Amino acid sequence: MNQYPDMPTQLKPWLYASGSLTQQLMDIAQGQFHVDPLHEAYQKLTLQDARWLNMSHQHIAWVRESHLFGCDEQPWVKAKSIFPILSLQQRARIFKHIGRQPIGHFLFQRTHPQCQRRVFYLPEGWTRQSCYTWHHCRFIIQETFLADFERFIQK
Repeated sequence: MNQYPDMPTQLKPWLYASGSLTQQLMDIAQGQFHVDPLHEAYQKLTLQDARWLNMSHQHIAWVRESHLFGCDEQPWVKAKSIFPILSLQQRARIFKHIGRQPIGHFLFQRTHPQCQRRVFYLPEGWTRQSCYTWHHCRFIIQETFLADFERFIQK
């Protein structure tokens, strides 16, 4: 028996798209977009994330969780950004202080960072997790597409 629901056809391009999710969401929402930070704190890397980043699982990271909104009142995406301390000591330090600004505005500004991607299902929805290498800094951006976004793209 399949433990995951089938991936909706309309969601597949979003899960595998390259480039700025911020810009892609703004495009379908006629320019409407905002970020609502939920939680920011230092945390130990999970074993899975540490392996992907090729770091010790004892390593500490700055973790930012937020909701991304388009033209609806309900959030479309739950985002989680994981910046290891080593990356915060380099150019990625700007991400620790961006507040309500989207990471995509900085990440894709005049650059095309290297990206490794994996896609999986979480109880909140289909999720893409990207490991970026940007100006010699490695970090993870996780984006879970919520049910309200799925309903919007199916219209």
